[in-house]
Formats: sequence, C-alpha cells, structure tokens
Amino acid sequence: MLPLSRLATALAFTTAGLLSIAAHADEPRYNQISLSTQVSNEVAHDLMQVTLYTEAQQKDPAALAAEITRTLNAGLTQARGVKGVTVSQGSRNSYPVYSEKGEEISAWRERAEIRLESADFAALSKLTGEMLKTLKMGGMSFSIADATRKKEEDALIKDAVAAFKERAQLTTEALGGKSYKLVSLNLNSGGFVRPPMRMQAMKASAFSDSATPEVEAGTSQVTMNADGVIEVQL
Repeated sequence: MLPLSRLATALAFTTAGLLSIAAHADEPRYNQISLSTQVSNEVAHDLMQVTLYTEAQQKDPAALAAEITRTLNAGLTQARGVKGVTVSQGSRNSYPVYSEKGEEISAWRERAEIRLESADFAALSKLTGEMLKTLKMGGMSFSIADATRKKEEDALIKDAVAAFKERAQLTTEALGGKSYKLVSLNLNSGGFVRPPMRMQAMKASAFSDSATPEVEAGTSQVTMNADGVIEVQL
C-alpha cells in the first residue's frame, strides 16, 4: 500500500493529465474545411428481368386454385429447363369478385407470377416468347449485376480520392494556405442511378419464335462519393 504522500502525488499527476486531455479536446479547431466530391461512370445493364403471370376467374375457389397451380407449375418447369436463367415464384393473390350490387361474392379471381432473370438476353427473350403462349407479360426490366457494380465502384475509388485531393489543393490555395492536412475521409457509393428500363403489357406476337426482338438494355450511372475534412495550414 502506497504512503499517503505518494498516493496524493500520483492522484495529482493523474488529475493533471486528465485536465490536459480535456483541455486539448475542447480546443477550438481552426481552418478546418469540409469538402465533397463525386465521380461516376456510365455502365451498361447486364441483367434482364422478366415477370410473367397467369390469371383466371371462377366461381369455385378450389377449382380456380387448382387451375392456377397447374399453369404455374408448367411454366416453372419449362423455365427451369433453360440454362443460365434464374427462376423464382413471384406473388400470388386471390380476391373475391362481387355482384353488381356488391351484396354477394359472384366469383373468385386469382393471379400468380413467375420471375425470370438472366445475363443471356437472347436466351431469356426466346424463353419469354415460348412461355407467352400460356402466360401473360407482367413487365421487363434491366439492371446492373451486384458483381459488376462492385467492380465499377472499386475502380472509381482512385478517381474519387484524386478528385478530393485536387479540390482540397484548390481550396487551400484559395484560402492562401501553404498546405493542408487530411483530418478525415469517407468513401461511399451512391448518388443518381437511372431507374431500370421497363416494358409493360407486351403481346405474345412481339416475342414470336420467328422474330425474337432485340432488346436495348440501356445504362445506369455507378457513382463514388468522397466526403472529408481538411485542415488548411496558413
């Protein structure tokens, strides 16, 4: 156990150190400037998505559900037989149809979706044409694959940092400073991304085997933001 004199001395040093740290933390930060830059690149869509659906109406809800299930299962089996196409089941909804006066249920209506996705536009277009013989077109869209987006974002990091350094130097010169010190820097993707192209209510004739349409996938902007703080040395 320390003598009281030594303990008092140790406490005095500790208290002084804490006060010094607190005083340093409370010191005003001069000549600090917040900057932001953004770089972007136009990237071609490399994924195609198609939504197909079946819809019917009957008085007997059980018979209706069985009919929808048969059509849906046939479509899923057909789509799964095409290499390179990702197949998933979309939404399925059933709702009552009321009489003209709205007093009673006169029938039931049900709709079920199949969603397809592929990087092989030609294969998916051909499959869509074949499936439209029994199903209806819900919509078509295009997007950038996650792996492609990440690759493009990684490639933009150097450009974003270079753009930030250039702006930091210009700001330093504008303020009459000799140099600057980087305080913090954050890199993140974001910004404007063009929404996926969509095609609605397409007819089966547009995807006939003899004339499979050429699709124009379009592009989106992949962006990288550099946000940070610099301290200008005056």
